[in-house]
Amino acid sequence: MVRRLSLADADCAVAFAELIAAKRDSDADVGEAAGKILADVKARGDAAVIDYTNKFDGLALTPQTLRITKDEIAAAVAAVDAETLDALKLAAERITAYHEKLLPEDMSFTDGAGIQLGARWRPIDAVGIYVPGGRAAYPSSVLMNALPARIAGVPRVVMVVPTPKGVINPLVLAAADIAGVHEIYRIGGAQAVGALAYGTDTIKPVDKIVGPGNAYVAAAKRQVFGTVGIDMIAGPSEILVVADGANDPAWIAADLLSQAEHDPSSQSILITDDGMFADRVAAAVEAHLKVLPRAEIARASWDGFGGIVVVGDLLRDAPGLVDRIAPEHLEIASDNADAIAEKVRHAGAIFLGRHTPEAIGDYLAGPNHVLPTSGSARFSSGLGTMDFLKRTSIVRCSPEGLAAIGPAAVKLAEAEGLGAHGLSVAIRLNIPRG
Repeated sequence: MVRRLSLADADCAVAFAELIAAKRDSDADVGEAAGKILADVKARGDAAVIDYTNKFDGLALTPQTLRITKDEIAAAVAAVDAETLDALKLAAERITAYHEKLLPEDMSFTDGAGIQLGARWRPIDAVGIYVPGGRAAYPSSVLMNALPARIAGVPRVVMVVPTPKGVINPLVLAAADIAGVHEIYRIGGAQAVGALAYGTDTIKPVDKIVGPGNAYVAAAKRQVFGTVGIDMIAGPSEILVVADGANDPAWIAADLLSQAEHDPSSQSILITDDGMFADRVAAAVEAHLKVLPRAEIARASWDGFGGIVVVGDLLRDAPGLVDRIAPEHLEIASDNADAIAEKVRHAGAIFLGRHTPEAIGDYLAGPNHVLPTSGSARFSSGLGTMDFLKRTSIVRCSPEGLAAIGPAAVKLAEAEGLGAHGLSVAIRLNIPRG
């Protein structure tokens, strides 16, 4: 049974805290198991990756069959019906157009002291993309991860995707082809993360790993950080819907279940100012669950972690609750959607209005669907073009410029007790040293 809270109740603060603090992440033993797999891959390379793929995916590979061939990719593209392929291409066009606008520009200026300062952006050399292949196939995830890397100019984009029993959805390979992925390997789990981070005889290492996966993938990404960069530690999916009573309850119920069907640990929460509407949404959820193909997963999520919160006034009460959750996805279906959104500080992505379901953002609105979860929207953003770029600062001093600011640098170096620092400036300015 879904949790029902009312802001008017005396114990609402405690109940709300319990709702958003419910443990949905993996247990500690997942991290330990992932660590052992990573160590083995680092030590044995291809052999370890092959052994774990056989064990977990039921797929016997050799170093020669780790990589998916060009012919296999072409066959997958040919197997996709024209209408679906056109939909993928439309999604790619929209994602590309949005992420191209996120490209930063190099900067250069000369300040009042005559010092030339600037910054330049350069792409990462090699990026690994993890694409889930367990509970469902996600060609949209391929596009969302690979296209920003391509737009940033990354010269080598490597994709790993588990193929249990050798089966892979052709849409995943078609999306990789559209997105311009350079290499694809039929491996997943912590072993795939290890292969990308440490390299093997067959798979050259990358510099950054992005993309969501299961608990073992998340744990592995956490442990290889430092050897490589990572985008984020992705937790179970989340949606928070702020909706008034003028909405169709069936629409809002479907929105809530759109994330609940991802995983039993996903979380879907409704905030509304209309108690009767809350009842209608709860009933509509039950109706949808009778016919959805992934009803068992969605039911476990909704009953285990879902919530409905009734407040007195959406504009007054909802933003504060939203910021406490810092949700991955936030829908605001209200006539005051813009005003409410303006007061929200923490959300991975915001979907405004009654005709903007979060699911449109999962596929082809344009912004990325790889977003911060588990409250991390308080300090991080969704995946974007800049995640595949590095910023390098530029400094050039003329003799006059160094003379203007150098003495202050010498004083600061002396204050910190770093003599060579001070000397490297003073020697250029002929400042006497004691």
